[in-house]
Amino acid sequence: MNIRHMAVISLFSALTFFTHDISVRAAGENLGHVVQMIPAAVDMESADTGPGNLYSMSAVLMDADSGRVLYEKSGEAARPNASTTKVLTCILALENASGDDYVTVSANAAAQPDVQLNIKEGEQYYMEDLLYSLMLKSHNDSAVAIAEHIGGTVEHFAEMMNEKAKAIGCTNTHFVTPNGLDAADSGGVHHTTARDLALIMRYAIKNETFLRITETRDYSFTDLSKKRQFSIHNANSLLDMMDGVLSGKTGFTGNAGYCYVCAVKVEDKTFIVALLGCGWPNNKTYKWSDTKALLKYGDENFQYQTYWKEPHLSKVQVTDGVAGEGRLGEAVYLDCTCQATEEEKQKKILLKNDEQIECRVSVPKTLKAPVKKGQSIGTITYYLGSERIASYPVLTGQSVEKISYQWCVNKVFHDFFH
Repeated sequence: MNIRHMAVISLFSALTFFTHDISVRAAGENLGHVVQMIPAAVDMESADTGPGNLYSMSAVLMDADSGRVLYEKSGEAARPNASTTKVLTCILALENASGDDYVTVSANAAAQPDVQLNIKEGEQYYMEDLLYSLMLKSHNDSAVAIAEHIGGTVEHFAEMMNEKAKAIGCTNTHFVTPNGLDAADSGGVHHTTARDLALIMRYAIKNETFLRITETRDYSFTDLSKKRQFSIHNANSLLDMMDGVLSGKTGFTGNAGYCYVCAVKVEDKTFIVALLGCGWPNNKTYKWSDTKALLKYGDENFQYQTYWKEPHLSKVQVTDGVAGEGRLGEAVYLDCTCQATEEEKQKKILLKNDEQIECRVSVPKTLKAPVKKGQSIGTITYYLGSERIASYPVLTGQSVEKISYQWCVNKVFHDFFH
């Protein structure tokens, strides 16, 4: 055995011990995550005095953009909601029928009580015309004719309504009728919450046809035989009280009291207001004063702000890795980057004057090689209280090769013989 062979054997023995030692030390290192808290306060003096005393038993002010509840009074309490139900009836019709569908009136539809278009059994109408009747003047007979055309029966249509409500995000809504008349079935009484009702309106205003119908002041139509003609005026008086009203629906029954839900654009902000139990007879105007108070509160106390704050991303140590230029025994540190576009960094959220956004950076203290460039190793997440606003991945800035026995063999032969 010559001197060169003896030297190679000695180097292999040393490398075997060295790589084993690296693995043992790496296994004992803490691989926990570091969470950095970066406050992102909106530096504005708070002017929040609340919307004042409201007449409504339940009320919600919601940001239409995010769906976040900005203010609530018993917003999760279950209550009957009268004809505000018809918002969901209209949406189901728009999504499951065509405006030029022929709707034939049944005896059940023609017999509906209270507010009526007074359609008659056997008459036919265009679906679109009945939707104007439904939303502008809140006709109960039109609601049942629509429901039977789409669902076959009122009961099946109610099942469709409840499925849709759940899909929208409602958590405490059970509808029995398409017109909101007080009723009950095996699932309970007809009810929703102010929060759920706001979510339904938030969903509805994304439909352009829904907006076109509910913004209309006056509408005229006939039955298909053209023997009867109808002219109706929108009962949503808020349309004439203020600018920016996108949609609205009133309602009243003996159990529900006066109810109202609307969407209003105030400059660059779009608010949803939902009111339940807002007075009984002789209190018909309470819903307008509550709505105005909530809209004023939202406009004065909430502003759009960007939430992005550049986080501090520390280098991450990589164990069992090859340092630059193939050096052994040196600590290896990785740069990290956040995968967020400029457009994402400019996103805004409606914030109260004294609210704070927190940025939590979660990355491991150490990684084990091999590591690939662009590998996701953590997250940057923005929170408003306990609510997650947005999250972005933290990526590695370069690759690190793993020190292996084969790598050591190649390294020895390369360095020794070259």
